[in-house]
Amino acid sequence: MRVPNPSDDHVSGGATPAGEASPRRLDAVTSRRAQRALEGGSGWRPSRLLPFLGPAFIASVAYIDPGNFATNIQGGAEFGYRLLWVVLWANLMAMLVQTLSAKLGIATGKNLPEVIRERYPRPLVWFYWVQAELIAMATDLAEFLGAALGFQLLFGLPLLWGAVLAAIATFAILAIEGLGFRPLEAVITVLVGVIALAYVLELVFSRPDLGAVATGMLLPRFHGPQSVYLATGILGATVMPHVIYLHSALTQGRIRPATPAQARRIYRFAKWDVVIAMGVAGFVNMAMLAMSAATFHFTGHQDVADITTAYRTLSPLLGSAASAVFAVSLLASGISSSVVGTMAGQTVMQGFVGFAIPVWMRRLVTLLPSFAVIVSGLDPTSVLVLSQVVLSFGIALALVPLLLFLQDRRVVGDFVNRPLTRGFSWAVTATIVLLNVYLLVTLVRPA
Repeated sequence: MRVPNPSDDHVSGGATPAGEASPRRLDAVTSRRAQRALEGGSGWRPSRLLPFLGPAFIASVAYIDPGNFATNIQGGAEFGYRLLWVVLWANLMAMLVQTLSAKLGIATGKNLPEVIRERYPRPLVWFYWVQAELIAMATDLAEFLGAALGFQLLFGLPLLWGAVLAAIATFAILAIEGLGFRPLEAVITVLVGVIALAYVLELVFSRPDLGAVATGMLLPRFHGPQSVYLATGILGATVMPHVIYLHSALTQGRIRPATPAQARRIYRFAKWDVVIAMGVAGFVNMAMLAMSAATFHFTGHQDVADITTAYRTLSPLLGSAASAVFAVSLLASGISSSVVGTMAGQTVMQGFVGFAIPVWMRRLVTLLPSFAVIVSGLDPTSVLVLSQVVLSFGIALALVPLLLFLQDRRVVGDFVNRPLTRGFSWAVTATIVLLNVYLLVTLVRPA
């Protein structure tokens, strides 16, 4: 395996080589704790894990963003518990995908866009950059609209003013990185906790049928072309291409291994990070759909297909507390995922083409489509669902090079995927591609 040399600029804290993204450094105290954990014995103590938690929690935000609200609410209201199995399997796919992305960053000291730029022909690299930027724009559209809706629902503001407040909140959180990356990780982790707690409360309010929930999770089934469309949207909202790129950047050089054994230990800790963070995200997604099914589908409100209607319908059905909790969770989701989307956009640009623009400038540029949707009067939830379908088409483009690099010993050395992991990974990619092809055929087929 290739352990990044501590004397390398991109690992040591010296100047980052031109064209390479700067790894997100830990503060000195957390770095020392991580080193002590790496140098300690093989016994397990939870305290050893703490310095390594963070990257997957940032990535997990993309799995509980407002696009998930849109697809899960619509899926639960229209089809009851039938699509819970899609959420479960999409989350298991997400665990595998994010683990592999983290693995690439640990093994190479580079992120996925950098490795693509290093090893692929220039025209293909530019194609990858353009499609990744388009995917990032679709992502940011869903996230920012969700934050604006959250402000609107909580405070009764016009959507445009909600968007202005969402922009201010996003800029404020991004500014925290100036204090160090660990504080930013902490803020985002707290927001993830707020969303998870909100859906614990929503389950208490809605009291879904646990037997039907178990059946929906374990029995794969569709119910017509619309269910396939929503299943693809759920997949697009769950396995997110922009955080496939980002997660490798969050682990590259974050903690510097001195030996191959230490690199292996970092990877083991990274897997725990993914399991915990994605476990929380999976719970939130299944709770969203189960709450929607219990509250809307089985009470004669199967036509609830947008976030605003869901919010307004919750009050008479479950009480004002349920609708307030729903709006708070949507706001926390929109703001945190918008921050993460901006970080992913920076990684994509700097990794693929070797230059970056100031974060505030990128944030301003990516706000424009969202404001255009708001000013034009388009339905935000319909735009959210459509954006998630668009995202699902970018997943394979991110996964294919990731899997190819992780089966190439020249790239990752001893971190090369084992045959079983390789088989599962390609099966996941093939499933995503086939589902998207089926969706296209369904949508273009004459009625």
